Amino acid sequence: MGRGRGGAGGLPIAEHQHIRYNPLQDEWVLVSAHRMKRPWQGQVDPLPPDDVPRHDPRNPLCPGATRGNGEVNPHYEGTFLFNNDFPALQPDAPSPGPSDHPLFQAEAARGVCKVLCFHPWSDITLPLMSIPEIRAVIDTWASVTEELGSKYPWVQIFENKGAMMGCSNPHPHCQVWASSFLPDVARREERSQQAYQKQHGSPMLLEYGRQEAERRERVVLESEHWLVLVPFWAVWPFQTLLLPRRHVKRLPELSSAERDDLACIMKKLLTKYDNLFETSFPYSMGWHGAPTGPEAEADCSHWQLHAHYYPPLLRSATIRKFMVGYEMLAQSQRDLTPEQAAQRLRALPEDHYRLRPKDAS
Repeated sequence: MGRGRGGAGGLPIAEHQHIRYNPLQDEWVLVSAHRMKRPWQGQVDPLPPDDVPRHDPRNPLCPGATRGNGEVNPHYEGTFLFNNDFPALQPDAPSPGPSDHPLFQAEAARGVCKVLCFHPWSDITLPLMSIPEIRAVIDTWASVTEELGSKYPWVQIFENKGAMMGCSNPHPHCQVWASSFLPDVARREERSQQAYQKQHGSPMLLEYGRQEAERRERVVLESEHWLVLVPFWAVWPFQTLLLPRRHVKRLPELSSAERDDLACIMKKLLTKYDNLFETSFPYSMGWHGAPTGPEAEADCSHWQLHAHYYPPLLRSATIRKFMVGYEMLAQSQRDLTPEQAAQRLRALPEDHYRLRPKDAS
């Protein structure tokens, strides 16, 4: 890859449409930055409510509340992990049996689904939590990955934040799904990273992080142990990739210092997200690490732990990017370059807009 403007051989890519390759997931994205100049007459979403009660006994995620299955939550004061009352995966699901035709294939899908509450308060989000509170979330992520990863080949931690991303409960939480199979995105990342290491002799994302740290065009935040950047191949407008600087395959392998540093850089990133449009920024995020389970390959050295952040907002707190039409039927398309997105995020303050003095400009 060249070292010209945008890292693409000298083409002034902020001015011309072009396609970029995503080597991690083996797909392409169309970049059409000039489309940001067009007037918007599409859907405008409502602003998220800012009057969420700190504790609502009717909210099934609150301490002491009764959930849909009749269980009563403990009066937890930190994180709270429990089995999802309406799981998409169950450990004892039956096998569908053999197929009678290659066009009609089905296989068994078994697993466990859990919910992790980050904090006992409903009116708080990760960027407004303290560093020790975020560190507690990270420790729980690591421990649940280790627990479920001892049995299942894939453990997917993900957070859907905001109603725009389909989250029906404002209480700060995420989900953990462990499955008896590798999901499609995990399979693509497995193949791509394995092929890259075989060809180049090093983990793809470890080298990619080094390259981005050197080029600096798409770096948003960096610390001793972590790097946050807008990927060269980003699809969502302000998508970011969170990478450890050293070679780490899975969350449980993170040292205490790396976990402390991760809590700090997560808080900074999510604060910048909220500050961009001065709203509680919606997103879907998730961790990808090497496959787990008793049958995992002994050598997963091609894997590098990473987290994807996919926020939908494009122009303001109420205007999002829609993945429809061309995106659903052809390939992904974005409306500003990753370099432009990184520059905007990089320039934002790291103090949360809600915590500034009222008379501050």
